Amino acid sequence: MSRMLLPLSLTAALMGGTAIAEVPRVATDIAPVHSLVAQVMDGVGTPGLIVQPGASPHEYALRPSEAAALQDADLVFWVSPELTPWLAGAIETLAGNATVTELLEADGTIKYDFREGALFEAHVHGEHENHDHDGHDHDEHAHDGEHDDHHDHDDHGGHDDHHDHDDHAGHDDHDDHSDHEGHDHDAHHHESDPHAWLSPQNAATWLNVIAAQLSAADPDNAGVYFANAAAGRAELEALTVEVSAVLDPVRGGRFIAFHDAYQYFERAFDFPASGAISISHASDPSPARIAEIQGRIANEGINCVMSEPQFNPGLVATVLDGAEADTAVLDPLGSDLTPGPLLYPQLIRNLAATLADCL
Repeated sequence: MSRMLLPLSLTAALMGGTAIAEVPRVATDIAPVHSLVAQVMDGVGTPGLIVQPGASPHEYALRPSEAAALQDADLVFWVSPELTPWLAGAIETLAGNATVTELLEADGTIKYDFREGALFEAHVHGEHENHDHDGHDHDEHAHDGEHDDHHDHDDHGGHDDHHDHDDHAGHDDHDDHSDHEGHDHDAHHHESDPHAWLSPQNAATWLNVIAAQLSAADPDNAGVYFANAAAGRAELEALTVEVSAVLDPVRGGRFIAFHDAYQYFERAFDFPASGAISISHASDPSPARIAEIQGRIANEGINCVMSEPQFNPGLVATVLDGAEADTAVLDPLGSDLTPGPLLYPQLIRNLAATLADCL
């Protein structure tokens, strides 16, 4: 944040009574959201990242420096309490003076409910009206496939983050459900699947939401914020075409995930998963459960089983023992990427490349 902006904004600070003497201080939850905010702020400032790469968003202990960043923030952008339940209290306690934007609730965001069932019925899809998630319809639909609409699905893809998902998947948090098998989300009825960043369509919507909030806090740089958001949206359109081309040769391949985090990606690219094993990372599945999963992999002709960085490789090997399926690691959070403006497009690209290579 350059100090050169000080003289301009000093008058604003004195007149408005707010202490924004320079570029707004911004805190973000996970690396994909940080990447979108960094794109919008490019040339003006740099946002802070709370959940460090490689950590599970689901359960996280704030470091003092991260707590301080929240306390000093003028603006906070985060996905939702479904993804980071522990962050809701921290925002309330520490970021009392900040303008907080929960992206999952932003206008125009495509939201899906969690899917039920270990192997989604692929056919059914369609329904999905997804967007309204009202109630999980999806589950019924099985989503998998449905993807039609889905363009959004992208997301799912990647969930690396997913670990976060615990939620879902068993996500830890939920251990309750842990093995959720199918997440019956009744527990969280009507709980939306928070991996919404895996849909490039949502990312495009969020770029404008982020630009609007930054511009309200920092009108002097509004032109830059909106120009950056427009450039980012154009890049996402090109990315969607590029990723669809990577996936085209393997359409029809059957894959399942260890945890149901990729629905947004699947729908965005009309590339449905055949199911999720829904293994919690908190507890290993029983031998009977492993045998059931192995039977399904064989009977359904599954080509690829996707795990995530947080799952123990030994567990993956056990599940695949004797199976003809390949395995690969999907990372919805971009844990191995350098945080910054380029992380988001690379995350989506990597999800597609990993799927295409495995299938």
